[in-house]
Amino acid sequence: MFKGSMPALVTPFRNGELDLETLKRLVEWQIGEGSTGLVPVGTTGESPTLTHEEHETVVAEVVKAAAGRVPVIAGAGSNNTTEAIRFVQFAQRIGADAALVVTPYYNKPTQRGLIAHFTALHDCAEIPIVIYNIPGRSVVDMTPATMGALAKLPRIIGVKDATGDLARVSQQRAACGPDFVQLSGEDATALGFNAHGGVGCISVTANVAPRLCAEFQQATLAGDYAKALAYQDRLMPLHEAIFIEPGLVGAKYALSKLGLCSEEVRSPLTGLEDSTKAAIDAAMKHAGLL
Repeated sequence: MFKGSMPALVTPFRNGELDLETLKRLVEWQIGEGSTGLVPVGTTGESPTLTHEEHETVVAEVVKAAAGRVPVIAGAGSNNTTEAIRFVQFAQRIGADAALVVTPYYNKPTQRGLIAHFTALHDCAEIPIVIYNIPGRSVVDMTPATMGALAKLPRIIGVKDATGDLARVSQQRAACGPDFVQLSGEDATALGFNAHGGVGCISVTANVAPRLCAEFQQATLAGDYAKALAYQDRLMPLHEAIFIEPGLVGAKYALSKLGLCSEEVRSPLTGLEDSTKAAIDAAMKHAGLL
């Protein structure tokens, strides 16, 4: 069920408030362009600056708009286990297909603490859980051995891996088994990730170039790496330009160039420098988007 190109959706704002009509239009556009899943309220969805009520509203609206046409993996992470339980149970209640749970950030649990956290979330509901391992943001790295221990639980079904370490895919296959769903969390290395045994990408760039990202993923999953490399060459400047500043800001700017979403982000994030805008413009032209 969970494979291919799945955008980590931006959360549109207008005058500081959720722009739900634009969110619904983005869902329709993504599905029409070939995205194979949707991931609302991750970091790209500005989860750190959403209230709990806003978080739940966005997830519910995306599930409703998707209407079962593609799976929805709902962002449900927190560094507070009790708070994460709330989000996981909510995701199940409104019909999301899985919950994406980040390794707890800032409080830096041990590997034993990670097992306790994810076990509690597994046990609180019946929804599948995808681990999100992003040590660059959470400052804690789930080891393949810990992931292997968690993979023994029936509803811990996969990982969004944003370590950037391609060896992890093989290590996690060994620890978790070949059926454990491995999704890249880093666009630039998604080609190699799938070559090592991954099956898709939860992508920031797919916000902007969903059809190209979907066709790229289709090529890798068909084993046509020559075709995939041609897509990679078109997309690589965009992967890089979007992340010159925080990726969600770059994604919203690029969407604004396509007339699909406001550039508006919430503090402490700010709009892009002109030089970054120019780099994204050039990358979009290179990819054939402008």
